[in-house]
Amino acid sequence: MRIGSDAHRDAFCRQFTESYTEFDPERFPWPELDEAALQRLRAVPFWQEVLHTERRAGAIVEAFARGIEDPVVRAAVALQGREEARHASLLRVMIRRYGIDAVEQPLEALNPDTETAFIDFGYGECVDSFLGFGVFKIARQAGFLPEEMFKIFDTLMFEETRHIVFFVNWMAWREVRRGRGAGWQRALTSLRFYIRAARRLMGTVKQGQQANEGRDFSATQASVFLDGFTFRRFLENCHSENTRRMGELDQALLQPRFLPALAGVALSALRVWSLGRRQAKPA
Repeated sequence: MRIGSDAHRDAFCRQFTESYTEFDPERFPWPELDEAALQRLRAVPFWQEVLHTERRAGAIVEAFARGIEDPVVRAAVALQGREEARHASLLRVMIRRYGIDAVEQPLEALNPDTETAFIDFGYGECVDSFLGFGVFKIARQAGFLPEEMFKIFDTLMFEETRHIVFFVNWMAWREVRRGRGAGWQRALTSLRFYIRAARRLMGTVKQGQQANEGRDFSATQASVFLDGFTFRRFLENCHSENTRRMGELDQALLQPRFLPALAGVALSALRVWSLGRRQAKPA
């Protein structure tokens, strides 16, 4: 399948639309939580920011979809916009049901360049999802909440996986159509936007440390989940969970490679460093 071709476009849009799942957040089997689990859920410091992020995501994607000329791509992006808005609805249901202290704030004005806003959002979602996969797995293993809650949020995690696979394929298709299809050109474009996403994430972490006013989903004060946290364990879980979730989708399509590759290099370096430390210890 040639990247940038109509066949490529049809494949990544078809996977996205055919893997769509209909659900109503109000009808999910929300579990009754005991007092300990309820307090843990309420203690998570960033539900308000997560809700704001999902509302903003829906607005960005819906605004971009309205201006897309290609009808096949427009239909798929419009579907993503509805899914992002539905994520916000799910969070509203959870916040109301469990009495979480979170108030909706007015959305900031959107970038009038809706395509750039969508691209920035897409690369940010790639970063957030990769980190979020690791946090989610560790929290689940630790039994932070009942398994029924993790099954509900598995639905969101699957949709996030679909979103980023759709995005990287759309981005490659777009670049080829604009005459920037060489591998090195696409890599440079991705690097530029990943750097922008990383800067926004660092700003989020800094704000979270100061006043918990972050805007990205990924890991503001994620240490709430990480009893016995080590950086290596976190990175291993991000990498393995990303591999598992990506394996559920069509392997003929492009998938995000930059962060998994970076994590793989870091893990290899950590293993060599750990081995060197063990060998350096006196007998």
